[in-house]
Amino acid sequence: MIIPMRCFSCNKPVSHLWEEFKERTSKKEDNKKVLDELGLERYCCRALFLGHVDLIEEVAEFKKE
Repeated sequence: MIIPMRCFSCNKPVSHLWEEFKERTSKKEDNKKVLDELGLERYCCRALFLGHVDLIEEVAEFKKE
């Protein structure tokens, strides 16, 4: 739901890169090029970004009662 602060496998900080990645890929920029320029070289970090589904808006609609 929310991008993790650090990569689960290598413990590299990645959350500060998420907004730029999302913005640039929404402008139809190539995922590989964006990940390379952000400095995400390891496959574990790249998989974290490419596999992430942003569901925070959908989940926020439900209240805990």
